[in-house]
Amino acid sequence: MLKTRLFLTVVLSMLLLGMVQAADERIKPFFLAGVQGDDMATVVAATKQKLTAAGFGIVGEYSPYADVTIIGVTNGDLIQAAGETDFGVFGAAQRVTISKGTDGKMQVAYTNPTYMAYAYRMKGDLADVTAALKQALGMQQPYGSEKGKTEKKLRDYQYKWLMPYFYDRLELASYSSYDAAVKGVEAALAAGKGGVSKVYRVDLPGKEATLFGVAISEKAEDECAGDKYIMERIDFKDIKSSGHLPYDIVVKGKKAYALPAEFRIAISFPDLSMMGKNSFASIMCAPAAIESSLTLGAGGSDSEY
Repeated sequence: MLKTRLFLTVVLSMLLLGMVQAADERIKPFFLAGVQGDDMATVVAATKQKLTAAGFGIVGEYSPYADVTIIGVTNGDLIQAAGETDFGVFGAAQRVTISKGTDGKMQVAYTNPTYMAYAYRMKGDLADVTAALKQALGMQQPYGSEKGKTEKKLRDYQYKWLMPYFYDRLELASYSSYDAAVKGVEAALAAGKGGVSKVYRVDLPGKEATLFGVAISEKAEDECAGDKYIMERIDFKDIKSSGHLPYDIVVKGKKAYALPAEFRIAISFPDLSMMGKNSFASIMCAPAAIESSLTLGAGGSDSEY
């Protein structure tokens, strides 16, 4: 009996230790799959083939500026998980990127689904999606933060004191119904209002929730909102964090939403300093400019924010 109790105590202690270690595990926003050839079109085509062979649906792609291609992907696991929590729709797609490095080679990378699941307060950890992307594309190293963030930190993420949390969402526009909201956003994006255009769209069946991945061009009313303007100032490291893009517009119910730039940029660049070169100070104009562009891109008006 004593031996049995001792055995059970040891097993329980090991389980608790494992849970603590898992909770304390630090993860990073991106994975580098590998560095491949020097021809963008060839690497993009090969990457897309690997993704579709692994069961991922390619929902859209774009090149926000020279030497970068961004591909939006989803699958059944992502769709299901996105519908299980309030505003989990923000995590309904992952982003795969091909970026030309300073050596002329193509860096194939992708967002870390587990990191995004925590940041968007989704129910699980999207471990199956993470494993599927690693299996399809490979995984050379995680990156995007020197030390990474714990699950606890990401689920209650705030860049700095007084900065917004995930729940501090921007209400961009209101409509009479979900269908009217989706049509309104589609029309505004097709017209390029605010310099914003559609990259991809993912619907959650039966949830009245839709994710739009959107590009913000240099033609935005304020150039400070543009994808290129932002990234040429803060994406300065050797391994590119191109998977920060595109931005998101979410339709849920009768309203269109977005995440504040102070939150959305920070989860992709958690180590970005507040001041100095290549810092948040270098894009100080961005939050208001991005909100303005996304409001117009959702079919709203300047008076709504």
